[in-house]
Amino acid sequence: MNATILHESRGRIRLKLKQERMTIPQADLLETWLQEKPWVRRAIVHERTCCVILYYEGDRQAMLDELRHFSWKEAKETTALPAHSSRALNREFEEKLAGKILYKAASTLFLPSPLRIARILWHMIPFVKRGLGCLRHRHMKVELLDALSVSISVCRKDFGTAGMVMFLLEVGELLEEWTRKKSVADLARCMSLNVDRVWVRTGQGEVLVPVSQIRPGDAVVVRAGGVIPMDGLVLEGEITVNQASLTGESIPVPKHPGGAVYAGTVVEEGECVFEVKQVSGQSRYDQIIHMIEQSEQMKSDAESKAASLADRLVPYTFAGSILSLALTRNVSRALSVLMVDFSCALKLAMPLAVLSAMREAGRANITVKGGKFLEAVAAADTIVFDKTGTLTYACPRVAQVVPFGGKDEQEMLRLAACLEEHFPHSMANAVVAEARRRGLRHEEYHSKVEYLVAHGIASTVNGEKVLIGSAHFVFEDEQCRIPEGEQERFDALPSEYSHLYLAAGGKLAAVICIADPLREETREVLNELRIMGIQRAVMLTGDSRRTAAAIATQAGVDDFCAEVLPADKAAYVAKLRREGHTVLMVGDGINDSPALSEADAGIAISDGAAIAREIADITIAADNLWELAELRRIAMALMKRIHSNYCFVIGFNGALIASGVLGVLPPAASAMLHNLSTLGVSLRSMSSLNSRLPSVYQKNKERII
Repeated sequence: MNATILHESRGRIRLKLKQERMTIPQADLLETWLQEKPWVRRAIVHERTCCVILYYEGDRQAMLDELRHFSWKEAKETTALPAHSSRALNREFEEKLAGKILYKAASTLFLPSPLRIARILWHMIPFVKRGLGCLRHRHMKVELLDALSVSISVCRKDFGTAGMVMFLLEVGELLEEWTRKKSVADLARCMSLNVDRVWVRTGQGEVLVPVSQIRPGDAVVVRAGGVIPMDGLVLEGEITVNQASLTGESIPVPKHPGGAVYAGTVVEEGECVFEVKQVSGQSRYDQIIHMIEQSEQMKSDAESKAASLADRLVPYTFAGSILSLALTRNVSRALSVLMVDFSCALKLAMPLAVLSAMREAGRANITVKGGKFLEAVAAADTIVFDKTGTLTYACPRVAQVVPFGGKDEQEMLRLAACLEEHFPHSMANAVVAEARRRGLRHEEYHSKVEYLVAHGIASTVNGEKVLIGSAHFVFEDEQCRIPEGEQERFDALPSEYSHLYLAAGGKLAAVICIADPLREETREVLNELRIMGIQRAVMLTGDSRRTAAAIATQAGVDDFCAEVLPADKAAYVAKLRREGHTVLMVGDGINDSPALSEADAGIAISDGAAIAREIADITIAADNLWELAELRRIAMALMKRIHSNYCFVIGFNGALIASGVLGVLPPAASAMLHNLSTLGVSLRSMSSLNSRLPSVYQKNKERII
C-alpha cells in the first residue's frame, strides 16, 4: 500500500492512499481486509477521498509493515467481499437526494413561470393517481390526503405551495426508503457474518474447505445435525431433511440419490454426498432479506399495532381538515391539517426501531430472527435452560473411565470414541478428544451406527450389540444388566460427574465419567436477569438426578428436572405457557429443538447442533452467558423506545394539526415540519439503544464486545 500519514494519535491513524480514485468494490475490499486483521479495532474507508481511518492496538511498526505489504491482487484472492454493499446503497441514495435537490433549485431559479407551472401540473399526476386509487378501493389512506392537499393548492392557483409540498413529500419518501433499506442491509450483514467450512470429497479423501472456495461440481459431505450450505443434488447416501425454514413443511423430507437439496435446510438423520449446483445462496443473504421484509409472522405486536393505528388515524385527519374548513372558511387552514398525518412516522419508526435493535444485537453476537421475539424477551418472566453446553461449558472432558466385567479401560475408551466420533455433541467430542490425548486409534470396525435422539448410539461389533448413552437408554430401554458382583462398584461411581454408559452383549462394559464444569458467569448472569425482571429460572437435563442437583445448586436456579426426554422438555415449556408465563428456552443440542420451538422465544447456543440453531428464534455466541443479559437489556430498551415514539408522534403531529386549525402554520410549513419530524423520529429509531447497563453486566461487557 502506497499511502501518506495525514494524522496520528494514540491507537488511531489517518492515511491517504496515493491513487487518484477508489472504486466502491476496492473500498469494500480494503475495509474487509483491514477488519480481518487481529490488531484492528475499527477501520473506516472513504472511497471519495481515498482516505483510511484506522483504530488499532499493539505495535505501531508491525501495523505499518503489514500495511506496507498490502496488495490489491493478494487481497482479492484471500478476502471474501460481502454479497451486498451498504456503501453502494449509500452512494445510490446520496446521488438521488442530491439530484432531486439540485433539480428543484434549478427549476425554481431558472425556469420561466409558464414552464414551472407546467412542470408542477405534470409532477402532480402520480399523486392524483394514487389518491384516486384509494377512492376506487374505498381506502382512507395517507395517499388520499396528499392528493387532496396538492390538488386544492393547484385549484387555488397556489402553485408554489403545491410544488413545495410535492418536493417535501418526495424527499421524505426517499429518506424513508433509504433509512429502511440501510437498516435491513446492516441487519442482514450482521446475520450473514458467520463463515462456515464444509467437508469436500476429493481424490485424497475428505478435506475441510471454506464455503467461499466451493464451486459448482464439488462433492460436499453433510451429516446428521448439519446445515446444507448450498443447493445441489444427492450423489450418495440417504438422508431426511428439515426444510421448514425454506418450504414450511413440518415433516422431514427423505432425500435419495438424484434428489435435490437446498441451502439453509438441515439434515436430521443420515449422511450424504451431494454435488453443488449453485453457490449464490451460500450466505443466505436473500433469504434473510425476504424473511425480514415479507414475513408478517416475524413482526412484533408493537409493529402491527403501529401500522393498524396509523391507518385508523387517517380518517380523523381528514375529518379535522373538513371541520377546520367548516368552522373557519379558510382553505389554507384546512390544507395545513391535510399536510399532517400520523401514518408515515408510525409505520416507519416502529419497524426501524426493531431493525436497529436487531442490528445492535447482531453486534453483540446475538442473531434475532424477528421483532416478535425481542418483544417476547422483554415480556418474559421465566427462563428455562438446558444443562450440558448451556449452563455448563460446551467442551466437557473425560475425568475417569471405569471398566466393568473385566474389560480393559483403554479398549473401552477406544470403542466409545469409535462410536461417538459420528455425532458431534459436546459429550461425544469429550470422548473422542480423550482417546486422542491417550494416543488411541479408533478405526471403523463396527457395522452401521444408529443414533437415537436424546438416548444414545447403537451398533454391532464382532456380532455383538454395543450401546452407548444415558442410563435410561442402556438400562431401561435396552434392559442391560450390571455384571454380577459389581453392583457395589457401580453404586460408588462419583456423583459429581456426568456418566456415559457403554454396554456390550447386554451387559455394562464401562462407565465414562465426564466433568462438565459450570460456566463461571452463570450465577451472576442469573442474578442480573432477576434484577431485570425474570422471576423464575429452571434447568432441564437428561442427566441423572444427582448430577443435575449438584449443577442446579451451583448455578442457583429456582427449580430443575432431571432425566427428561426431548418431549418432556417441550411438555414442561408448554405447561408453563398454559399457566400464563412468557417463557424463554435456552439450549444447544438436537434434543432441545422441540422445547425451543415450544417456547415464546427459543435461544440457541451458536456452536451447538445446527438443527437447534435453525429452529431457534434467537442465537447467541458460545463465549459466555452474559449475552442473555445484553439481549434482555436490548429488548427492554426497544420497548421503551417504541413507547416514547408513540408519545412523540401522537403529541407532535397533534400539535401541528392544532396549529393548522388555529392558522399559526401555513400548509408548506406544516408539511415541512411533519416530514422533518418523521425523519427525526426515524433517525432516532436507528440510533443505538443507550439505556443504562446493569452494574454487573457493565463489569463484564468486555467479554461480549
